[in-house]
Parts: sequence; C-alpha cells; structure tokens
Amino acid sequence: MNHWPILPLILPLMAGMVNLLLTDRAIERQRMVSLVCGVALLAVSLGLLASAATGEIAVYRLGDWPAPFGIVLVVDRLSALLLVITALLALPALVHACGGDDRRGRNFHVFAPLLLLGVNGAFLTGDLFNLFVFFEILLIASYCLALHGGGAERVRAGLHYVVLNLIGSALFLVGVGVLYGLAGTLNMADLAVRGAALSGTAGLFTAASLLLLVVFGLKAALLPLHLWLPALYGSVTAPVAALFAIMTKVGVYAILRTCSLIFHPFPAAGWTDGLLPPLALVTLLAAGIGLLGAPRLRLLIAYLVVLSVGMLLAGIGQFTVASIGAALYYLPHSTWVAGGMFLLADLIAAERGQHDDHLVRGPVPARPLLLGGLFFLGAVAAAGLPPLAGFVGKLLLLRAVPIPGGVWLWGTVLLTSLMTLVALSRAGSRLFWGTTGETLARAEESGWRLVPAVLLLALSVALSVGAAPASRYAEAAAAQLLSPGGYIEAVLGGEEKP
Repeated sequence: MNHWPILPLILPLMAGMVNLLLTDRAIERQRMVSLVCGVALLAVSLGLLASAATGEIAVYRLGDWPAPFGIVLVVDRLSALLLVITALLALPALVHACGGDDRRGRNFHVFAPLLLLGVNGAFLTGDLFNLFVFFEILLIASYCLALHGGGAERVRAGLHYVVLNLIGSALFLVGVGVLYGLAGTLNMADLAVRGAALSGTAGLFTAASLLLLVVFGLKAALLPLHLWLPALYGSVTAPVAALFAIMTKVGVYAILRTCSLIFHPFPAAGWTDGLLPPLALVTLLAAGIGLLGAPRLRLLIAYLVVLSVGMLLAGIGQFTVASIGAALYYLPHSTWVAGGMFLLADLIAAERGQHDDHLVRGPVPARPLLLGGLFFLGAVAAAGLPPLAGFVGKLLLLRAVPIPGGVWLWGTVLLTSLMTLVALSRAGSRLFWGTTGETLARAEESGWRLVPAVLLLALSVALSVGAAPASRYAEAAAAQLLSPGGYIEAVLGGEEKP
C-alpha cells in the first residue's frame, strides 16, 4: 500500500505533539519543529500533486479495512491541489510568526500544526463523519489561535466565532445522522451509489443536504453566515489571519465535494442549482460594500476573503467544467494574496505607531517605496487587474458563463471588482500619500520579515506566468469532479458492497 496519503496528517500531528513536550523549553526548538514540518508538508504535497496530475486517484485504507466499513483517505486532483495551496500558505505564515508573534501567547507552535492537521484531513477524508471530526480538530485549534495574544477585541470576536461554530457542529451531526439513517453509510462514494435509490425519501434527503449547506456555508462565510469573519480575521495576529485564509476554503471544498459526488445527481440538486448562485452573488455584493466601509486595513483584507468566497461559489454554482475550472484556478490566487496582505498589513501597522492599520492620516512608513510597492502589487492582484492571476481567473469565469445567460454574474463580478479597486486605492492613498509628513523609527529586527509576505504575493505572479498549465490542471480537476465514477470506483471498486 502507498503510504504517502497519510503523511499530510502524520507530519502536523507529530509536530504538534513534539511541540507540546517542548512547551517549557526555549521557543527556538518549537520554531525549528514547526518549520521542518512546514517544509516536509510542502515536499509531500508536491509529490502527491505530481501523482494526481496523471489522473490517478490514490486511496489509503486505514487498518486495511475495505470501504465502506473502514476509514479511507482519497487523493485526487482537487485534494492534492488544496494540500499544496495549504502548504505554500502555511510555511511563510510560520516564518513570519517566528519573528516574535509566536511569543505573544502560549502554545502557538502546538495549535498551528494541529490546525494544519484538521485542514489537511478535511481535504483528504472520504467519509462524512470523519469530515466532521477533522472540522472539529481545526476548529478547536482555531479557537486557541484566535485568542493568541489576548485582548478584549479578540476575546469578543472569538466568543462569537466559538458559539456560531458550536451551533454549526450540532447541525452537522443532525444532517449526518439523517443521511446515515436513510442510507446506512457515511462513506461519500457509497452514499453516491446508494443515493440513487433514495427517491422514496427525497424530502428527508433534501432536508439533510440543506442542513449541510448551512454548515458548510458557515465555514465558508457565505452570506448571511459571514458576519463572524471580518471581526475575527481583523483582530487576530497576522500569522494567524494568514493561516485562517485557508479555513473558508475548507467550507468551499466541502460544498464542492458533496455537491459533485453525493447531492448533485439526486433529489437534493435543487439547492445547488437554485440557491448557490444567487447566494454567491449576494455574498460578492456584501463583501464589496464591506470593503468600501472598512476603517482598518486588516478589516479590509478580511472582506477580501469574503469576496473570494463569493467568487469561488459563483463559479462552482454553475456546475460546468469551465466554471469550476475557473474557480479552482482562482482559489490558490485568492488564498495566497489574502495571506500575503495580512502579513504585509502587520508590517505597515508596525511603522505607523499609534495609528496602527487605521485608514487615517499618519506618519510616513520608514520604507515607503518598498512597502508601498508591495501594497500596490497586492492591490492589483486582489482587485483582479491584468496581468495577474486574479484577472485571469475572473476572465475564465466570465467566459464560462456568457451573456445573456450570465448577465447577473457579469454585472456583479465587474461591479465588485470596481468596488475592490476603489477601496484598495483609498486605503493605499491614506497609508502612503495622505500622511502627516513625520517618519517613525523602524525596529531593527523587522526587516527580514518582509520575506514571507513577498513570497506569498510572488506566488500570485508565478500563477500568472504559469496560467496555461495551471488552468489546464484546474479544468482537469473540474472534469474529474463532474465525472465521479472514477472516484467511486477507486474507493469501492473490487470491494463487496452490502
């Protein structure tokens, strides 16, 4: 049996356990463990991506129990892509944290790997109940990271986040319980097979799917379940906010996986075709309004995360190879740019003294050309201006849904792109042009911390340069998703099904 698919879970689990044992030792040892884990995760993820790019679907049966009785991990093009996105985001965030943010509270290097364990597990699991388990692992870790550093604002936002997700977890269990009662299985491939025979209980099947939509919509910050995100992401420390940029994508992934594999061909398809596209467009508009009204840079970037969710689900909701391929091309760009902008906002705030990241007149940053240039690059990427990957992703999406059928999508995407451009232009002018003229001294140790932000923003540039192979891979992943027979055969093929 190929054991590579289990490594994205084993590595962060071991890193978290080792760092827990090192809690009372010098933090440099914990940093080393976390960074080694990040590098190893990146190497393993790239290896799995190379294997998945051939079209192979790798299945790992824990305990060698056959599906649907045992727990399975599945690596296809989509899950491999998301593992790489997560690893490329996590490593710069961990490097940035090693500059001092990890000292602002206890056990950062315990909870950060456990967050990666939960995220990677959610992307790999082939079972709905274990999707719930990995959701809980990443949520517990995120609760602790959200409070890292303390402060009334973090506690307030963190409390709202905890309460909402406890409700979401309860709804998740109810939905999973209904599906198990109907089908007698929670293996996603087996559910896809048995779902076709559930026409006599279509009402319950649809109700369960709607419960899961609410849960996944909460994780993804889909309107009207998005209000927790700006306050939380705008208050946590920079490396935590950068790591959290992938968490909404877990909800997006869950919607895409369950829609394409379990629900879309069967009675519950109505909510994918009927509810998802308009909810995505309204989420885009709400995020655009939030961008225009954001009084702080971190809050503005948090609304960029909400905007990316709307853009992704707008493509996924069309359920064509071209539209899902466009969304999958846009997904890594939006994740890396948001993470890089959070790290950059931390550096800008550090050079503005008491004004922090508030979009008001303040001192000139000590490195105006460098920070201003990076902010300009991030703004161009986030607004979707040519020639960067955001523009390519939006262009692919608009081409996939031509007018007149896609008039609402075209109008909303173009309008929110304009709103994003206006909001980022306003922020940049206030941070770098509308200044008081004074310059504060820069801390000596902060210079090297530009590197993680630069790396994340450079990934968007690299995605633009490699747009052709990246978009081909995204379309191949979309085609694989919309033809779930290969996934089902890989998981259940050759096994006796009850």
